[in-house]
Amino acid sequence: MSAHIAQELKARGVAEVIVVLKATTEPEVISAARAARGARLKAALAPAAAAAKALARYFVSSEMSLAAAVSDVDVPPPRAAARRKAARRGARRVPPVRYFEHLGVMLGTVTRAGLAALRADPRVRAVTGTPPLSLVRPPRVAAARLAARRTWGIEAMNIPALWQQGLTGRGVLVGHLDTGVDGRHPVLRGAIATFAEFDALGRERRPAPRPYDTDDHGTHTAATIAGRPVNGRAVGVAPGAHLASAIVIEGGDVVARVLGGMDWAVAQGVRILNMSLGFRGWWEDFRPVTRLLRARNILPVFAVGNEGPGTSRSPGNYSEALSVGAFDEDGAVADFSSSQRFRRLRDPIVPDLVAPGVNVISARPGGRYLAMDGTSMATPHIAGLAALLLQAKPDATETRVERAILRSCSRRPWMDRARAGRGVPDAAQALAILVSER
Repeated sequence: MSAHIAQELKARGVAEVIVVLKATTEPEVISAARAARGARLKAALAPAAAAAKALARYFVSSEMSLAAAVSDVDVPPPRAAARRKAARRGARRVPPVRYFEHLGVMLGTVTRAGLAALRADPRVRAVTGTPPLSLVRPPRVAAARLAARRTWGIEAMNIPALWQQGLTGRGVLVGHLDTGVDGRHPVLRGAIATFAEFDALGRERRPAPRPYDTDDHGTHTAATIAGRPVNGRAVGVAPGAHLASAIVIEGGDVVARVLGGMDWAVAQGVRILNMSLGFRGWWEDFRPVTRLLRARNILPVFAVGNEGPGTSRSPGNYSEALSVGAFDEDGAVADFSSSQRFRRLRDPIVPDLVAPGVNVISARPGGRYLAMDGTSMATPHIAGLAALLLQAKPDATETRVERAILRSCSRRPWMDRARAGRGVPDAAQALAILVSER
């Protein structure tokens, strides 16, 4: 049993769980997911949807649940009496379980009996818990002015070598789950293909608002991925790519919000998913969902964390993720960049690689710019590189793109493998490796 589930049951008598269905990972589902999105994927997931409907009886509404607590707080306060009345109905009006149809997973509240029934049901592949996700917060933020023609990170990864070959990420859709994005910023005009906001319970707000940011973080990371040049100056690695951006953090039932965002991103047809958030430490709970992304031909590019050596974030520390640490302008791994060794044969060291993550200048809501430090700033550099490579080889699988990036990496002589993984990628070499593969 997940340690988080055990703790929740002990403390509250109920627990929020993620249920991955066996039908979700059937070969025909994986084939449909890799080939296309939309109707074909939905049809392939029909058995999983039927199973989810039948399994709904194992879930319960409870005033002790996280969903009920979040719902009570989320009630608008017109009058105190009305608020109290709404709070009393909170557990009843929150559905006990939600089904994310494009991922093929369920999220809901169970008792011990319901958990046991789910674990014993032959239609269930895995039941995991929901440790609290949080943003990978930058350790330093400072006002900045965009003076150079290109940011130092773009140069450090040899990105202009791909631009010179006409590669900008055009035709590639990158998923961006963060605090949102300021779609009016000059560098992001025309970059946002689609936008969504997920409320405190993980429900998509309808109609979708115009792209906006609840913080500075999302605009900064989005512009590093796909910012357009302005007045001859560039902050975006893939200035021709488009973003499917969603607000999923912070606050509320963050796991529900992130699952909602992931499900939505799959439906949009993203090829890459950029996330600078996670659980502190090693938790197995989100690993089955990360595997589902890979099965759907989506490359998960996740920040490893800003808590320093001997630490890491899940899901960034899973072998199924392309985990990203940070290095600075002198080529040194940043002190804050997380790194960790694990007792596993495959991918025992995280991060997998490092990217520019110190004094990274990118967009700030309101048309301005910020310099930020963090593995959150490094991660979109790699997502942008993956978009450039996918434009060159649109039929490449997520595994081939990842392999090309990793094989292009080299460590500076002073970089320790335990801190830097494979080192710094070279865009030109990654492209050469990708196009030479058969």
